[in-house]
Amino acid sequence: MTRHTLASHPFLLGFEELDRLVERTAKAGSEGYPPYNIEQVGERSYRITLAVAGFAEEDLSITVEDRQLMIRGRQVESEDERVFLHRGIAARQFSRSFVLAEGVEITGAVLEHGLLNIVLERKSPDRVIQTIEINRA
Repeated sequence: MTRHTLASHPFLLGFEELDRLVERTAKAGSEGYPPYNIEQVGERSYRITLAVAGFAEEDLSITVEDRQLMIRGRQVESEDERVFLHRGIAARQFSRSFVLAEGVEITGAVLEHGLLNIVLERKSPDRVIQTIEINRA
């Protein structure tokens, strides 16, 4: 059985990387924690906002590897002798990932009022025009 993908179309030469990105995005999971927003805040700038109430800066890590933005949160349980009658605020770890397009860079991150804001900007691509010489056989 032949596997047909987006990049297997004969007019899409060299788009195998796009197929890999789509697969990686699908595998990233659709877990709903923490909730997040993605906003376009300018013509070429975006903001990802994650609701990370209860997490301090030292509990969060933001990394980019191979165009994949990874946000991780891990809270350390305090050693005090608190007794909970009801525990509705989860102190759990999370991992949320986003695949970034080529040319998108992170320009900053701010944790404020339980919201982690990550600012991204798409750089303007350089326009390249190439003339190909035709050789006689």
